[in-house]
Amino acid sequence: MLFKISINNIRKSLRDYAIYFFTLVIGVAVFYVFNAINSQTAFLMVSQDTRDIMELLNTMLSGVSYFVSAVLGLLIVYASRFLMKRRNKEFALYLILGMGKSKISAILLAETFIIGIGSLVVGLILGTGASQLMSVLVANLFEADMTSYRFNISAEAIIKTIIYFGIMYVVVMIFNSIMISKCKLIDLMQSDKKSEKMKLKSPAFCTVIFIIAAAALGYAYYRVTTRSEYLSNKILVGMIIVGIISTFLIFWSVSGLLLHIVRSSKSVYFRSLNCFTFRQISSKINTTVMSMTVICLMLFVTICALSSAFSVRNSMNANLNELAPVDFAMNYSEKYDGKIYYTDIFEEYEKAGIDPLENVSEYIHLKCYQTDEFTFADFAGEDILKQLQKISPFLDTSYPEDIVKSSDYNKLAELYGTEKFSLENDEYVLICDFKSMKEIRDHVIANGGEIEIFGQKLKPKYTECQDGFVDIGSQHINSGIFIVPDEIIGNYDLGRDYFIGNYKAETKEEKYAAEEKFEENYKKVFDSVYAGKHADPVETNWYFASNTRIDIAEATIGLGAMAALLGLYVGLVFLISCGAVLALKELSESADSVRRYEILRKIGADEKEISRSLFRQTGIFFLLPMLLAAIHSVFGMKFAMFILEVFGTEKLIGSVAFTSIVVLMIYGGYFLITYFCSLSIIECKRK
Repeated sequence: MLFKISINNIRKSLRDYAIYFFTLVIGVAVFYVFNAINSQTAFLMVSQDTRDIMELLNTMLSGVSYFVSAVLGLLIVYASRFLMKRRNKEFALYLILGMGKSKISAILLAETFIIGIGSLVVGLILGTGASQLMSVLVANLFEADMTSYRFNISAEAIIKTIIYFGIMYVVVMIFNSIMISKCKLIDLMQSDKKSEKMKLKSPAFCTVIFIIAAAALGYAYYRVTTRSEYLSNKILVGMIIVGIISTFLIFWSVSGLLLHIVRSSKSVYFRSLNCFTFRQISSKINTTVMSMTVICLMLFVTICALSSAFSVRNSMNANLNELAPVDFAMNYSEKYDGKIYYTDIFEEYEKAGIDPLENVSEYIHLKCYQTDEFTFADFAGEDILKQLQKISPFLDTSYPEDIVKSSDYNKLAELYGTEKFSLENDEYVLICDFKSMKEIRDHVIANGGEIEIFGQKLKPKYTECQDGFVDIGSQHINSGIFIVPDEIIGNYDLGRDYFIGNYKAETKEEKYAAEEKFEENYKKVFDSVYAGKHADPVETNWYFASNTRIDIAEATIGLGAMAALLGLYVGLVFLISCGAVLALKELSESADSVRRYEILRKIGADEKEISRSLFRQTGIFFLLPMLLAAIHSVFGMKFAMFILEVFGTEKLIGSVAFTSIVVLMIYGGYFLITYFCSLSIIECKRK
């Protein structure tokens, strides 16, 4: 009998359950999709290094799933409160007819169980289909071969989803039982007559609070976006706290100002149903200041996380061809008595009995020099150095600068396909692509930039740093290399030795075969150097490393994919949570306002005007937190660009566009569903 009542209740309350069920289904589907990545990527043909990165990704996704489940759990409990509130009259009727609270709890338990089973089944079906699309996305992110693709269902992800959501539903059942046990018949019967008391706030006081909050927020924006490289963790945390408090105060003051601003314009206030519309909006904001604050901050995190994650991925992949134009790069140096000594890589290969040019088509062998007589402090000069130390007292200015002969660099530039430089005997060129360091060095050059190396004074050829690099990679991390005339260096020997070139290979398979042989030879030479250094009674610090384009590509693609998927996972859950909370609050308000809409109809309000009023209420209610979140994001992304500059931010516009589409689809989808469900609620009594 109770089960039959539960079925009938669900059937009659489909409109009320729409948002709840939709949120549960999307939550289950998203949870399954991201936890099924491990099995969905098993068929991808990738290298062992990429496979290891995928394993790390799955471990990270599993960890994030605990946080996601907590967020979704709180969301489900919040949603159940809305459904309970909508059915107060129904529960009162049950009590009047003599039904005990235990039986009402049993009905709710059965309904939750049915909805839970239904959402799990539908969500898993939707997630299974979406996970196949996720396989394509992951393959694209990792640039993997999908020739062995097959339809796959992850039993592990299904079990994990059932367990996590099963626990959530049990918590909801317990919560509902507690709520029923505490309810009183008189409160249930008069619930529709109770409404939030709207306390009018002083416009003058709200204006003062708004100005203070806006000024504090502006100051926080300024502090985190101006000279971000010198921002300490303590100040950063302080500005975040200021931002959170300011966001709360802005919503609090707006809730008191909005109605007064509209009322000040009689032509607007008394047009159509605007007086009713804006009183409703003001009341909603007034009672949801904390919720609006949390939602705004979650939207801000979502926008920044999605934009940053995909920007990192796209920029690093785009930088790969530019910053790793050759197949391999090797460098070797020794350090003792605080100095770096040049050691010839070719000699070490010969000691190991290996031909360094085996399977190498073209190469460059160059030295990068250093001297304690020319450090960053020497380049900056005393006056500028004092300014820098005041701004950033922890900046290390004692390290020797890197110096390369112009003839060697031009050979390297020809191999890389980058710009060559011709120098007069008294000129130098400074190449640098690390943004924050480039700004400092450009400032020094703009103030003269004259330097002295090995007793020879040199002036800059250009008025700013030029793009360029020696080490290959996928990030703009060259903090400065000086290119000087050959005769300046002479026979100086302190520095690092570089061996850079390409394999004798054309196809992808040949590249991998050549890479394997190169790595094998490198290991033999490394072991030889290691044995020789440990046999030497003089203790030295030495550095012998190789980097290859294939290794860089795999690491770059893996890091970019992890950033994109983790950002997408958290972003989707936050978006769902924000949309659902706003939707449920709006639906609850619509349910409480049914009598008000009946009065509007009785005094002659047109149905189109009522629908338009509801649309405006819902639109403004959804728009306000998104608008402030978008403003936060402009400055948040500016700060993020400083943090992410090492990875590159060249593809930021495309990432922001993608994020906008995702937000529009999910957040906008909740807005439309909320509007039509609210419209259905306010029309139900009339029908």
